[in-house]
Amino acid sequence: MSKRKAPQESPNEGITDFLTELANYERNVNRAIHKYNAYRKAASVISKYPQKIKNGEEAKKLDGVGKEIAKKIDEFLQTGTLKKLEKIRNDDTSSSINFLTRVTGIGPAAARKFFDEGVKTLEDLKKIEHKLNHHQQIGLKYFEEFEKRIPRSEMTKMETLILQELELVDTEYIGTICGSYRRGAESSGDIDILLTHPNYTSVDEKQPKLLHAVVEHFESIGFITDTLSKGDTKYMGVCQLQQNDEGEEEYLHRRIDIRLIPKDQYYCGVLYFTGSDIFNKNMRTHALEKGFTLNEYTIRPVGVTGMAGEPLMVDSEKDIFDYIQWKYREPKERSE
Repeated sequence: MSKRKAPQESPNEGITDFLTELANYERNVNRAIHKYNAYRKAASVISKYPQKIKNGEEAKKLDGVGKEIAKKIDEFLQTGTLKKLEKIRNDDTSSSINFLTRVTGIGPAAARKFFDEGVKTLEDLKKIEHKLNHHQQIGLKYFEEFEKRIPRSEMTKMETLILQELELVDTEYIGTICGSYRRGAESSGDIDILLTHPNYTSVDEKQPKLLHAVVEHFESIGFITDTLSKGDTKYMGVCQLQQNDEGEEEYLHRRIDIRLIPKDQYYCGVLYFTGSDIFNKNMRTHALEKGFTLNEYTIRPVGVTGMAGEPLMVDSEKDIFDYIQWKYREPKERSE
């Protein structure tokens, strides 16, 4: 979702910072998703390591830190920098493309196209605003605000508002704020809401009115301020909390996504969109070992032929853990 990096409280902040920067470079400039995932996994694992890492050999003992990344950690710890990173930072193409992808709506391909047309900065983007699509124009309009993390206190206020207002639209709606917020993070990049209703299951026709009724209500109370896209089952937009008191500081505009999920697939969706990516990958691997295939929609038994059977009934996240005989882990325990 968000392209911003969460603030670190790790004793290895310098290492996780350079790994994250390398990950973004591989994704945005080289389009090398495999390398992006490798750097990202290493950064995640190291961010949870409680002691200050002394050398690459120590780091290599952690799952996800291989020989090449360990070498880079040694170089960084010995010199305070990384030649590869210095080269990337000094390369006009890399730094410009990386920067442009921070504007919501601009992916790596669009960023390279803009760069080839001489667009390198925010000011350059403003000069060609008429050439940007609607999503990119909104990304440019709120660039500075979207760059700022959302404090947990603000996320909690938004969660309270969202759940209260859902009740007013229809008491049968079920909503969950997912992502890093649900895992207990002190700040978030955006608001990711999963929504369902007992009248909507996977055997029914799509029911966009269930999603649109919620969006229209949030617009009517001034919470949603801009729309990026509105489909049958997914909404992407911008929201802003209203000030309660005159002296209160104005809240920033924030990115919001709302997904409508069939009731029988809801808890697989909640599990998936709570994350983390690494936790989900580990859980899917464990599920396969126990004879199940798990994704964001369903959990299914895998037969002797290797074909997946009918989806199993799931009424809670715990049901999924129970099926694959894995100890239930609270959302705050799902960082890796």
